[in-house]
Amino acid sequence: MKKFLLQIVFTTVLFSTSFAQSVNYSEHIAPIIYSHCTNCHRPGEIAPFPLTNYQEVKNWSTMVKYVTDIKFMPPWKADPTYQRYQKENFLSDVQIQQIAQWVNDGMPQGNPALEPALPTFPTGSQVGVPDLVLSFAKSHTIKDNNTDEYRYFVLPTGLTQDKDLIALEMRPGNKKIVHHALIWADTSGDAAAADAATPEYGYTGGGGGASGLDNQLPGYAPGMKVQVLTKGIAQRLPKNSDLKLQIHYAPSSTVETDSSSVNLFFAPQPATRYMNSHIMVPLPGVLVNGPFIIPANTVKEFHGTFTVPIDVSVFSVSPHMHLLGTHWKVYAVKPNGDTVNLIRVNKWDFNWQGSFALKQLIHLPVNSVIHAFAGYDNTINNPLNPNNPPKQVSWGEGTKDEMYYLPISYLFYQPGDENLVFEDVTSAIGENKIFTIGNTLYPVAPNPSSDVVKIGFTLREISKVNIAIFNLEGRKIMDVIDGQLHYEGLHTLDVNTSQLSQGLYALVMEAGGKKQTQRFMVSK
Repeated sequence: MKKFLLQIVFTTVLFSTSFAQSVNYSEHIAPIIYSHCTNCHRPGEIAPFPLTNYQEVKNWSTMVKYVTDIKFMPPWKADPTYQRYQKENFLSDVQIQQIAQWVNDGMPQGNPALEPALPTFPTGSQVGVPDLVLSFAKSHTIKDNNTDEYRYFVLPTGLTQDKDLIALEMRPGNKKIVHHALIWADTSGDAAAADAATPEYGYTGGGGGASGLDNQLPGYAPGMKVQVLTKGIAQRLPKNSDLKLQIHYAPSSTVETDSSSVNLFFAPQPATRYMNSHIMVPLPGVLVNGPFIIPANTVKEFHGTFTVPIDVSVFSVSPHMHLLGTHWKVYAVKPNGDTVNLIRVNKWDFNWQGSFALKQLIHLPVNSVIHAFAGYDNTINNPLNPNNPPKQVSWGEGTKDEMYYLPISYLFYQPGDENLVFEDVTSAIGENKIFTIGNTLYPVAPNPSSDVVKIGFTLREISKVNIAIFNLEGRKIMDVIDGQLHYEGLHTLDVNTSQLSQGLYALVMEAGGKKQTQRFMVSK
């Protein structure tokens, strides 16, 4: 019996050792890195070093192991055991263990032929071809004074009629210093007047009235994916409005410039429902234990409440605070006593923040109470404390100030909202779907052509793509893309057709199990 047990133990150890030694870059690590890290860790993006091939990942392997083990990277700060959201980006315990095992075993490459191809990433947009692009009228210069700057810019929309907005995508001109942006639609003209009152482009100080706190439009944070509204849901963008942008520029030791733009996407059919938002800030009646003052050398947690005045369906939450922040915990208590989790951030990180759209709408009946707890550490034990020695801090826009700022996006409740499930930019439920930005092959341009044509396509999610040119007899003439992995978003490329004979051709794209075709003519 003892010998039998020893055999079992030996076999188990041998199997475990064999499994551990089988972890290699090509088969196990590359798919993790390319899916969760390379989007930011590549040339021209915000990450400080690239992770696009075996050698690069090997060079940074010790750091990759460390930051994934402590779950600092990928930078997904919402606790997935508390609530689940769309477009989540975090590693499983198995993936974290695989990375650790790979590093511990000396970073074996494995068979390079088994390594997935590096995905092709979107250009110009994560979403597709925008209906309207609004850009800075001038470049803004950021001084080399190692100081945070919060600056407001006004972009006139020029709209002559109201539009149903289903996606807003800010494209930062200088990703190195654009830390985040908040955006509103202003119909009062106050923001434009504040801008005109200053000699330089844009203005500081938060003036320009604008729109108030509520009904904020989607903002921007590094690594944040654009949310596309579906199911007939939209936000109203009024005619004659201006976009008011508050951009936070990170401290810089060199002179930098920025000229950003905003892509707007409108629903082609009238929306049936409109998104609203309410922002919890520490005004009288909100904080249970106010006022919002954090004395020096103290650790404090503020508790705010908001009683829902009507039946609503919560869509997203977007907690925000500054360098003293330590954590958030937000939940709702329904009139019947049921508790519903909204978001928990166990370790706040000022560098990684954004909006978290729920996978499924949450119905909160009238008189439900939202409880929001936010923690702050204003002691010398907080390595991010901007004041040394610590100073008393209160509400303010500057990084050395603090914020308790919680936007909550919602819909007016309709029966059945409890069953409305969202998966990325599409939904698992087909009712009331009027618009989805999905896999789309755009017309070839120019058409006819005698030389180089531009091909454009949008992907709903990361997919392998095949694109080829066929003649009208159905014979393949040329492979344009042969099974390469492409990230979600808009992709464009130039194709030389000068070698093709004059005549009609079909451009065929296969992605996500579907084929699409665009015809074009080659003329000589």
